[in-house]
Amino acid sequence: MAAATIAVLAAEGEQNPLLPAVYDIVWSIVALAVVAFVFWKFVLPMAQKVLDERTDKIEGGLQRAEEAQVEAKETLEQYRAQLAEARTEAAQIREDARLQGQQIITEMKAQAQEESERIVAAGHTQLAAQRQQIVTELRGDLGRTAVDLAEKVIGESLSDDVKRAGSIDRFLDELDSVDKTAAGK
Repeated sequence: MAAATIAVLAAEGEQNPLLPAVYDIVWSIVALAVVAFVFWKFVLPMAQKVLDERTDKIEGGLQRAEEAQVEAKETLEQYRAQLAEARTEAAQIREDARLQGQQIITEMKAQAQEESERIVAAGHTQLAAQRQQIVTELRGDLGRTAVDLAEKVIGESLSDDVKRAGSIDRFLDELDSVDKTAAGK
């Protein structure tokens, strides 16, 4: 079989079996050039466009993420500032309420003291009026009792109103002078 292969090779001429025929190489180069031209003209721009879009999306996404992060930081700072302001305002409100409470307590104490003083003054006034009334009643009773005793001691009737009034007044004056000297000691 080796002899037959050598005979075929000798008939075709001296051509290297590893190299294809020249017409195969030319047509292969033409086909490769057409495919390369189509690939370079249509496929590569589409692939580049897709890559550019992806790059834009990635870079845009990163940029949007950075912008969102900056915005989030600004919003967080605003929130913290508002929170600090709200805390300050709440502290001020608490302080105002505490001061108002103290003021109300002070006013209520003052009103209670005034009311107490008014009640005590009214009690003293009423007590003085009652004392005066009782003293007047006692003087009258004491005068009648003194006249009755004097009538019994003297044995005569002191029915005369003028005499009775004079005797009662004299007796009461003597009692007042005794009370004053006893109070002075």
